[in-house]
Amino acid sequence: MKILISTDIEGIAGVFHAEQTRAGNGEYERARAWMTAEANAAVQGAFAGGATQVLVNDSHGGFRNLLPDQLDPRARVVLGKPRYLGMMAGVETGCDGVFMIGYHGRAQSRGVLAHTINSSAFARVWLNGQELGEAGLYAALAGEFGVPVLLASGDDVFVQETQALMPWVRYVETKSAAGFGSGTTLSPAAAREAIAAAAETAVRERARASCLQIAAPVTCRLQTQTSAHADLFCQWPALDRIDGVTLSFGADSVQSAVRMLNCLSAMSFMLK
Repeated sequence: MKILISTDIEGIAGVFHAEQTRAGNGEYERARAWMTAEANAAVQGAFAGGATQVLVNDSHGGFRNLLPDQLDPRARVVLGKPRYLGMMAGVETGCDGVFMIGYHGRAQSRGVLAHTINSSAFARVWLNGQELGEAGLYAALAGEFGVPVLLASGDDVFVQETQALMPWVRYVETKSAAGFGSGTTLSPAAAREAIAAAAETAVRERARASCLQIAAPVTCRLQTQTSAHADLFCQWPALDRIDGVTLSFGADSVQSAVRMLNCLSAMSFMLK
């Protein structure tokens, strides 16, 4: 049995400030170590539950945050970008289940460091009329490969919004949000213990899981943070302008929609 672990940083226990998510400072170095340790806990739990192969996907920012020399040597790690499948790279290699570790709430929610793909560019994203954050977008992408999400961890806002979308998933609440940059957290050690236990159970009970499915073709509606972003994105003829900050485009699959969103995210850096 092969498990893919997609690991972000904003939902990791102890992480509350953007400085902890950006390279070049001591706070980030500490946070990436906690991120690596939570990924390790998921790896260990997956193997204890019966997994025979584990891939760990570094899914934050530039996808170069995890410390490979600190990871369980039984796992393999997916690093660097660009990648066609982004936070779900590796799912195409014949996986049986996905873990989402350290994930966060969608943009415009009250979750800790909440955003969707690009905090400076995207305000809200809908696929076929359903608003989704990163977890929903990438769970639907995994669903196109027939791979279910088995486990997810992050703050209470993330858990609540994702549980409504995927009730079969086993959740670990690493912290509770008081706002965008504050809240109450488990200790890193307690978070690791909870994740390892939940990962073992999630693999053992995999047969109960379902795939999140969004029917193709897909219509994506996107609300940008500023009208300048909408101006930029609509240079691409495939996009239609609905109003000052709302766009739409069509895609033949969730994968195509996510790839387009990631391309628009990359374009947004022209405005910085």
